[in-house]
This record gives sequence, structure tokens and C-alpha cells, in this order.
Amino acid sequence: MKIADVVTAVLLIIGGLNWGLVALAEFDLVAAIFGLSFGETNVVTRLVYALVGLSALYQAARLPAMQRRSVSRSSAGRV
Repeated sequence: MKIADVVTAVLLIIGGLNWGLVALAEFDLVAAIFGLSFGETNVVTRLVYALVGLSALYQAARLPAMQRRSVSRSSAGRV
């Protein structure tokens, strides 16, 4: 697995957990980590949010290739 795949997967997990906390508890984990209140942003938090968004684009762009690999692996095992 490529390093970019692992990094983007971690960022997507962080983003997903953050959105879940925002929805369920009105708690912004990323803002809290950097000492900000819910809804506040600064350069660092915006950078984290941007990296999460770019990670989603990267993974979305790779999805067709991952699907092709998955299909070719599953059909290779069949006789």
C-alpha cells in the first residue's frame, strides 16, 4: 500500500470522526486540539480541513482503479 493511501485514509478517518462529533455532540475535535472553540478556525485548522478534503478527492479518484483490482483478484480465484 502506498504511503499516500495510508496518510489519506488516516485523514479521512479524522475527518469522519470530527464530523460525527459535530453532528452528535456539537464538538469540533480539530478546533479543540488547537485550543479553539466550536466553529472557530485559524490557519492550522483550515489546513487540516483542506487536507481532509484533498484526501477525499484523492481517494475518490483512485476508487475506479481499486474496484478494477478487486474485480480482477476475485475473478482470478475462480476456475
